[in-house]
Amino acid sequence: MLTLYFAPGSSSMAPHIALREIGAPFEARKISLPNRENRAPEYLALNPEGKVPILLIDGRPLTEVAAILFYLAARFPEAKLLPEGLEAQAQALSWMSFTAATLHPARRRGEAHAREIFAIADRRLGNREWALERYSIADIHLFRLFWRFRGSFNPPREQFPNLCAHYERMMARPAVRKTCEIEAALGYELPA
Repeated sequence: MLTLYFAPGSSSMAPHIALREIGAPFEARKISLPNRENRAPEYLALNPEGKVPILLIDGRPLTEVAAILFYLAARFPEAKLLPEGLEAQAQALSWMSFTAATLHPARRRGEAHAREIFAIADRRLGNREWALERYSIADIHLFRLFWRFRGSFNPPREQFPNLCAHYERMMARPAVRKTCEIEAALGYELPA
C-alpha cells in the first residue's frame, strides 16, 4: 500500500504526478503547512524534519522528492519513467540532483538569482523535447520547480523558451493536468 503525504503546490506535487503517471493505487493525505500539521508529533514520527512529501510504502516512510521519484520509477518499470542503462539512469539522477540542490533553493536568494539559475536550466534543457531521450522522472521534477517559478515571477516566454516549451508539453499530459486540478481545488498554501 502506498500513501502520499502532500501539501498542494509544494515539492510533493512531483511524486503526486508520478503516482498518477504510473497508475498505481495510492492514498493521498493532505498536510496543511500553514496549520503546522507537519509539526504534529505523529507526522514528525514519520519524518523528523517535518517536510513533505512522505511516501509510506506498506507503512515505511520514504522522504525526499528525488528518492521517491526514483523508487516509483524503479518499482513500476512498465510506466517507463526511468531510462534504461546505467549512464541514462545516472543522467536522470544528475538532473534530479541539479533540480533539488540548485533550482529548488534559488527563489530564496531573490528573483534576480532565481532568474540566473533558471537560465542555466533553460540552456541545459536546450531545445530537446524532454530532459533525457524520453519522458522521465527528471521531467516531472524539473516541471514542478519551473511551475512554481513561473507562477511566482511570470517570466516572458523569450527569457526561458526551452523551459516554457517543456512546461507546455508537461501540461498536455493527463496525469499532470489531473494533479494540478486536484491540488488547485484543495487550495495551494505556498509561502510568498
